[in-house]
Amino acid sequence: MSVSTKQEAEIKRNPHPDFKEVEAARPDWDRTSRFRYTKTAAPSWSFGDGANSLRDDVDGAARDHICIDPYAPGRSAPLNYKLLISGIVPRPIGFVSTLYYPPAPADDQPAPAPQENLAPFSYFAMVHHDPPLFVLGLVCSPARPKDTLRNLLATRECVVSVVGEDHVEAANAAAVDLPTGVSEWAVCGLTPARDCADVRAPRVREAVFSIECRVDSVREFESRARPGTTSGCMVMLEGTRFWVREDALDAEHGVLRPEVLRPVARVGGISYARIAEAFEIPRPRFKEDVGGMEGYEKLRVKYEEKLRQQKEKEGEGKGESGDGVVDS
Repeated sequence: MSVSTKQEAEIKRNPHPDFKEVEAARPDWDRTSRFRYTKTAAPSWSFGDGANSLRDDVDGAARDHICIDPYAPGRSAPLNYKLLISGIVPRPIGFVSTLYYPPAPADDQPAPAPQENLAPFSYFAMVHHDPPLFVLGLVCSPARPKDTLRNLLATRECVVSVVGEDHVEAANAAAVDLPTGVSEWAVCGLTPARDCADVRAPRVREAVFSIECRVDSVREFESRARPGTTSGCMVMLEGTRFWVREDALDAEHGVLRPEVLRPVARVGGISYARIAEAFEIPRPRFKEDVGGMEGYEKLRVKYEEKLRQQKEKEGEGKGESGDGVVDS
């Protein structure tokens, strides 16, 4: 289950009084768009060049920055939440499937069927490959868990799927604040594939890429806004099996084709983003590309001269007058 109705009202994630009216005025989804590669913005970029010219037309480099204290008096936690989800972007969506086994009845009645839960999380990331490790952030505590955390603590297993363009609406529907024990599968309409090898939770059949996981560890976080209370926790997951649609794989089963995966990501507010373009940049080598220590020394001298010229241009006093912390 996702953020509660009360929390959602406090966050005010949706900025539109009438979203459907706003959406009706927007262009239709471009069904002809296909994933493609382009050049970088500066194909002739060389070491030491710094930022490319994309922001030159708005003079962004010359604008001052504002320092924000997340714990300033009067600044609420939802403000930090909205700032962070709009700044740490794009974020992959971990579509987490879990099972809950209700307590067996005291009499001779048959045990109730397990309850299936499905929820999307954008507090999700890969952190290692050997072993395959992933982190999942949940805005609740083990003492008062929502369904996904309760199930993870009880069964120590789940399936994480990558959300694609073809089922993003359904994934968003799974974020609905259903009562405890009510399954999101019926609300979103997706198909549970109950064929996992290591875990009992189903995977999302429509997802191109899914990962069977077991819980490695759980860490709680104390709230700074409400000291003495737990505001959230992090679950470390270890992947045990990968499920990949066969047409998305290369011959060695080592790379997924982005044009088949067609992943979507979360950005700020209620916004999602599709990945329609990419560019490639080879990782540089110190000796061959930078020129070793000799090349580095040339770059260092050039860089120090660049900083000196910038300081002269900006003036000695501007940096001092622009410092400060905003207590917004």
